[in-house]
Amino acid sequence: MIIRDIENAMIARLKKSMGRMTANVCSYGGELDGEPEEVARAMPVVWVTFGGIQNTRNANIGKRKYEVVGRFVVIFGERSVRSEEASRHGGANLNEVGTYRMVSAVRWLLSGQDLAESGLKVDFLMPGRVRSLFNTRLERQALSVFACEFDTKWFETALENGKYPLDGPSAFHPDSIFNGYRGETSPDDPDWLSTRLNYDIPQTPANPDAEDIIHHDNQG
Repeated sequence: MIIRDIENAMIARLKKSMGRMTANVCSYGGELDGEPEEVARAMPVVWVTFGGIQNTRNANIGKRKYEVVGRFVVIFGERSVRSEEASRHGGANLNEVGTYRMVSAVRWLLSGQDLAESGLKVDFLMPGRVRSLFNTRLERQALSVFACEFDTKWFETALENGKYPLDGPSAFHPDSIFNGYRGETSPDDPDWLSTRLNYDIPQTPANPDAEDIIHHDNQG
């Protein structure tokens, strides 16, 4: 669930430091598709969402480990009863934040962060494009909405070729996302009980000159 965890970590970091700069920091749920008046009432607001996987490349010879580049998008909006310009530039009053100030704040708080404080093992967030989604004026107020993109990298592993997820793995196992859905499963690999080592000296008969058998204790 790395995508969910990265999104939540970004939300937590922004929420801690932006303070009263925004009324809320949360996961984006299509709010901008609602009625403009409802969108305006929620501002100033910050939303975070997953923007998709941009690239995946093989990271080992066995083709079971991949380096993944994922993109996350921070969307934020501000409103102003004075003018469209004020919704972007802000004002002398702290309540008039302005989307330009929010652009700077979001990039300052997230650029170069690896989110290790949330227990994640991902690459540093790389700032990308900043886009204006819309600037518009309603009857008595103006709205400004921007989006900032951030890319990061992490590693994913793949199932062994021809195998299916394990049946009922522990909560921290990658296969645990299938628990309870009654799909096809594969049995776990048998326990490794012993290792046999043969020692051959050159120019001797085919039989090994010495042999060791190491028994593994799987109880601990």
